[in-house]
Amino acid sequence: MATAPGPSRSTRWTVSRLARAVHRAGAPQPSPAPDRTAQLTALAVVLADASAEQPLADWAVAACGEAGPVAATVAQTAGRQAARYSQLAGRLRALPADGEVAALRERALRLVAYHQWMLRQCANLAFTTHPDERTEEARRRINGLGAPGNRLRELHEQVRAEAARALEETARF
Repeated sequence: MATAPGPSRSTRWTVSRLARAVHRAGAPQPSPAPDRTAQLTALAVVLADASAEQPLADWAVAACGEAGPVAATVAQTAGRQAARYSQLAGRLRALPADGEVAALRERALRLVAYHQWMLRQCANLAFTTHPDERTEEARRRINGLGAPGNRLRELHEQVRAEAARALEETARF
């Protein structure tokens, strides 16, 4: 039985050169994870942005539930806000977080994902191509983001306060 030929001499040479270049002593090392204060501060910034987007998102969700035909501008606003919350979710996922800060980040991510989902679902109900009585009844029960909106604002305040305390403790030392 014949064995398959191995990599060519030039391929072996290229791989060995690349391996040496990557493992060279002077190669940049990954930066250490930011400390707790920096993690909390970064999380507070993203939560501030999410809270700032909330009034318009809440309006769009509530407008989808109003009686009668819903204006096309509501669909545009809901779409833009859903996209904005998608971007915020990406920013949250990209934040380095350890321990307690990671738990806060995950909680924030769930709330931001809820906002995004709610915006899309409300727009789907308000602008359905096949309206029926059941869909219309569900749509009319929509009146805003509700308790998850409140929880997002409360989380922002909690993280902002914790970041301020951590910054204050750091300044003392």
